[in-house]
Amino acid sequence: MNALVQPAMLGDVLFYEAPNHYSREQVGVAPNQTLVIGTVLGKLTATSQIAALNPAAAEGSERTADIVLVDITTTADARTDGLILARLGLVASHALVWPAAITDAQKAIAIAQLEVLGIVSRESA
Repeated sequence: MNALVQPAMLGDVLFYEAPNHYSREQVGVAPNQTLVIGTVLGKLTATSQIAALNPAAAEGSERTADIVLVDITTTADARTDGLILARLGLVASHALVWPAAITDAQKAIAIAQLEVLGIVSRESA
């Protein structure tokens, strides 16, 4: 029998956020992105759009900025309806979605950058 695999839900990633959606922001999403709940994000310097974290880049996505709260896919066109955790939150570290080639050192830097925003990751709440 095949195992049933369910996609992540917001409650799998987000343990706490500030009241009245203070922790959230609606943002632009860069073209050609497939982002699932919990994806660690960077912000492109030229456009201020979010994109998946890419530690090897030099256009802004190499610096951790947010975590995506709603699955979103873009094609060649950007979208303006991305929902992110931008500040003051507690997230499940095991549910964060990282780039495939990220090293432990790069992940530690990204976690520290999230903590500056008040986004703390823990194994369990």
